[in-house]
Amino acid sequence: MEITYELRRKPVKNLNLRIRADQSICVSANSYVPLTTIEAFLRSRSGYILAALDKFAERERNAPPPMQYADGEAFQMLGREFRLCVAKGSRNRAESRGDYVLLTVQSTDDFALKEKTMNKWMKTQCRNVVHSICRSVYPEFEKQGVAFPQIQLRMMVSRWGSCQPEKHILTFNTFLIKVPQPCIEYVVVHEFTHFLVPNHSKQFYDEMAKVMPDWKERKKMLEKGNYISRTYGQ
Repeated sequence: MEITYELRRKPVKNLNLRIRADQSICVSANSYVPLTTIEAFLRSRSGYILAALDKFAERERNAPPPMQYADGEAFQMLGREFRLCVAKGSRNRAESRGDYVLLTVQSTDDFALKEKTMNKWMKTQCRNVVHSICRSVYPEFEKQGVAFPQIQLRMMVSRWGSCQPEKHILTFNTFLIKVPQPCIEYVVVHEFTHFLVPNHSKQFYDEMAKVMPDWKERKKMLEKGNYISRTYGQ
């Protein structure tokens, strides 16, 4: 099969390959690396590339349909199923009421308004949960001289989180509000560990295991759930 990729010329030491959730492929290479070398590299990784493309294609096929923000609609939050109750009111707001969420909007026929109101509320819930977990795991990293970082949230297509050690920033995917709390804790510990080891070497996982011995089980739970999809916020 023919594979199309995007080539970005950057001042990097090595060839870097990234396969995105939308099945696009990006290669970063220094300006002095010839195209023949880049394409030889891609051919050598063809098995990995095809497997990743198949994985993302299957995820897309199995993804739930986008939310319609209809009364009685089911959706996921913290790994649990909730029901949406849509009502007309003078204020646009959402609030949790047991096993359902009441979405009040000025016009129940305005899809964009319902989506915006719900997304804003979900992001707030995600921020509260992530900040709480960050504070709870931080003492383990404080012992090793890590200062408490700046915490950011934003929508990301294919990553649950990222760490910028040089800027001391942790960024988390707002979609995390969908997944069970043990999975969120795994993502938080994973990103905090990058302040100690900035790569995914054996040392990184050894350090991670000191804080979270069962990280492998949590990672499997996260991957098995197929949570990144076309629903809320995507």
